[in-house]
Amino acid sequence: MPVRLPVRILIADDHAVVRGGLRLVLDREPDLAIVAETDNGADAVQRCLQGDIDLAVLDIAMPRLTGLQAARELSRRCPDVRTLILSMHDREQYVAEARAAGASGYVAKRAADRDIVDACRAATRSGAFVYPSTLSAPLREKLDRATRPETLERSLTPRESEIAKLVAEGHSSQAIAAMLVISVKTVETHRANIHHKLGIRDRVELTRYAIREGLIEA
Repeated sequence: MPVRLPVRILIADDHAVVRGGLRLVLDREPDLAIVAETDNGADAVQRCLQGDIDLAVLDIAMPRLTGLQAARELSRRCPDVRTLILSMHDREQYVAEARAAGASGYVAKRAADRDIVDACRAATRSGAFVYPSTLSAPLREKLDRATRPETLERSLTPRESEIAKLVAEGHSSQAIAAMLVISVKTVETHRANIHHKLGIRDRVELTRYAIREGLIEA
């Protein structure tokens, strides 16, 4: 089916400067239109649920839900919305995670000014995954051949991943309970399950895990 123009885009990044830079680049293109902005992954998902977004550009590290978590939710709840992951890193692990989360592509921030327009168009018009231009051809081939890995993060439920991120960001159980509108006892139960599944003992180890898996930035 033909692509509806202009492509309606949501940008989600917790840095206003990044959002402004993306708008500056994308607003020049008549076939692309930014219709919404948000600074966290949870609001990005809720905004897409309203039904007027074609493509969500998601920063990999955001409050509440990361770009990867948001992409996974959108893949499940809004399969017609394409997603692009935006990151300051171009590590193999993160690119593989983006594919596994159902994203249509991955763009490195350092090359976004030259890559983002083509990536947005390709994500909405092609079934192929969009790789960052900084990734080498052999690595792209390796990722194409590789079976999507089962990672530790995906062994957690969506709620456990959300709580793991908040704990790693330094929030107390009481604060998390207030943010998620659940009881402190429920938060503590989730924390115990997270520790058991990941084989960790304290918040320091959980923070290391969160940084390693891209839930938060170092």
